[in-house]
Amino acid sequence: MSTSAIQPIPQQSSLRDYVQQMLSTGIISGELAPGELLTVPTLAGKFGVSATPVREAMLGLARRGFVEPVRNKGFRVTSVSEEELAQIAKVRLWLEPPAMYELAASFPSERMGELRALADEIVAGAAGGDLATYLQSDHAFHMALTRLLGNRHLAEVVADLRSRTRLVGLASMVKTQKLQDSAAEHVELLQLLAAGDQEGARDLMARHIHHTLGWWSGKPEDAA
Repeated sequence: MSTSAIQPIPQQSSLRDYVQQMLSTGIISGELAPGELLTVPTLAGKFGVSATPVREAMLGLARRGFVEPVRNKGFRVTSVSEEELAQIAKVRLWLEPPAMYELAASFPSERMGELRALADEIVAGAAGGDLATYLQSDHAFHMALTRLLGNRHLAEVVADLRSRTRLVGLASMVKTQKLQDSAAEHVELLQLLAAGDQEGARDLMARHIHHTLGWWSGKPEDAA
């Protein structure tokens, strides 16, 4: 089992939520590979907590389809087929690039500071090989942009689609130029939005999503 997905739990943090967040990061990034068996006692020992929050976290991950229970053994990391990943990416392409096109027409400049801070965290995570920071900041960044459109239903659908995406090649991209280039796209997207460049924002978001079928799935980008 990869240990980079398991880190000390910060003070004031919910044990269950922290364990679930770190394990989901490991699963999404491919650090915890499909088919890998996770046991509650082993995880509890690695996290340095009791079995209860770990068990609750695993049940939460099972409800999200990240793991499946194995009788008398633990939980096995589930796999997502290439066909399903392609279908998820297609739906995201139908939604997210047009959303950024619309947002560029009315981007609130007063939000630039907090959004740029998130983009900088993504860049720092890529540069330092910190996938937990990269993925958590990436999720916060994209959901913050989506919510700016004021459509709760869109935000909920995008959040669900993003939660279903697996980036199994991401772990192999740690500290690579590809990961840093992907991270830099967040800064570029903000610049396009702030400039009111609707076509540019739409096209960049489409290219960014295509990485889920290319670099982030361990394939050459021209295969995306």
